[in-house]
Amino acid sequence: MSKDSSSSPIVPNASRLLWAGFMAILAAGVGFALRNGILDNWGKEFNFTASQLGAIGGAGFSGFCFGIIIGGVIVDKIGYGKLVVVALLGHILSAFVTFGASGPDNAYFFLFWGMFIFAYANGTLEAVANPLVATIFPQNRTHYLNILHASWPAGMILGTAAGWLLDDILQWPWKYQLALYLVPTVLYALMFFGQKFPKSEAAAKGASFVEMFKSVGILGSIVACYLLALFFGDIFKGTPLIADYSAYIGYGIGGALLIAIAVMTKFSIGSFMLFVLFVTHAMVGAVELGTDGWITNITGNLFSSEQGKYLFIWTSVIMFSLRFCAHWIEETLKLSPVGLLLVCSITACIGLNLTSMIQSSTTLSFVMAFIALGIYAVGKTFFWPTMLAIVGDRYPQSGAVAMSIMGGIGMLSAGLIGGPGLGYCKDRFAGAELQRVSPELFQTYKAAKPSKFLNLDATEAFGLDGTKLGEARDAKENRTPEQTTVIAADQTGDRHTLEADSFIPLTMAVVYLLLLLYFKSIGGYKPLKVEEQC
Repeated sequence: MSKDSSSSPIVPNASRLLWAGFMAILAAGVGFALRNGILDNWGKEFNFTASQLGAIGGAGFSGFCFGIIIGGVIVDKIGYGKLVVVALLGHILSAFVTFGASGPDNAYFFLFWGMFIFAYANGTLEAVANPLVATIFPQNRTHYLNILHASWPAGMILGTAAGWLLDDILQWPWKYQLALYLVPTVLYALMFFGQKFPKSEAAAKGASFVEMFKSVGILGSIVACYLLALFFGDIFKGTPLIADYSAYIGYGIGGALLIAIAVMTKFSIGSFMLFVLFVTHAMVGAVELGTDGWITNITGNLFSSEQGKYLFIWTSVIMFSLRFCAHWIEETLKLSPVGLLLVCSITACIGLNLTSMIQSSTTLSFVMAFIALGIYAVGKTFFWPTMLAIVGDRYPQSGAVAMSIMGGIGMLSAGLIGGPGLGYCKDRFAGAELQRVSPELFQTYKAAKPSKFLNLDATEAFGLDGTKLGEARDAKENRTPEQTTVIAADQTGDRHTLEADSFIPLTMAVVYLLLLLYFKSIGGYKPLKVEEQC
């Protein structure tokens, strides 16, 4: 395939649409990074545990699922422009809701739902941007989807740098810091304004929604409906009178959705490969976005808050730069998209393990952290957009539906498994370490409420009290011997958390290897057209 043909868009305003989508996802990245930087502020101000902070951060992913799935289902029917307006209104509303947090009694409610609405707006935008870019650049989806998603680390760079300046140096209130994401929000609205949008290949050929959904079918829907069941179970857990039945209600809603989809698609089983891709993308969401949600907090704890932000910017710069090089890397190394993902998963696993080995906050350790996190950043760079490209290549008849559902699965997994899971690991490992070193101190610093993973009683563990831990961190040179012991236990918990996290890309590597062998057995990986899809 020639370079010219692979780069040719199908509409004259393709460049404008690409960069409008870029700015939209950049707004999400800015908001994500700013929120990460103020997690410690929320922990100290409202006395949250790591699990509570993880759940709030998780809502910043969970809402994405609803935005991208609902948007992906209706985008070909109502048009891209109307969804951009919905996203714009959501971004503005989320600011007002988040700023309603005023004290420990109401903070969790407002922060959770503010983040949820923010994520819903982000998901709606990706329901626009992903299929739009896949449609206007059909011959090289991997390359252009990676360029589109270079906006995510770009937003994180800008948001982290702004947070470092406004929080660590100028000490602005967290509400002022978070409001900055509204600037790129206005810009993407202006860039999309007045543009004409093409239809996806499936929509242009007149495919019905049911035809688009058949490849997803029952198998693919099981993944999404299970995660939705977990989400609704979490929501109703805090509702009086029905809290004890929240898990059953969640599974009831998930089961009802699955039955409705089965009936709608006339009990289509769906593609087994798409099912595998959905499960794998759930792992992508957990290891990439879930880790991103905690990595500044973890490295800031191992070193200093300022150094943690430097390391986060460093990994984001690597991701931003490399996402413009996906096509060159594939061509140079003779890799298919699946081969690229296999290399990336192995690299990410190595990077996380190396990062977990950092033992002290010396200058040499900080340099080693740059190297270790740099390796991890190289690994995670191509996960998300390349997975979307594979779905676009292999399932063109699914239009925006399959890509949107997979994106929703990734974000919902990050919100329900990745973010809360890492928060739970931090609580469990830090508490266990302090109890091992000093049972007396553990009783003093133990959190008032236990942490659980996926609401399972068998996983119950006590972390450390957020306010007392924050006081120990702030004491720095004036720490008491007891506070020094507590900080050391908390840092050990962080290292063990990164070790546990590394098993996710290791599992992904096995899946990608099997997919690579499958494609080799059928003559190699290649994009399909609607008429070629089974």
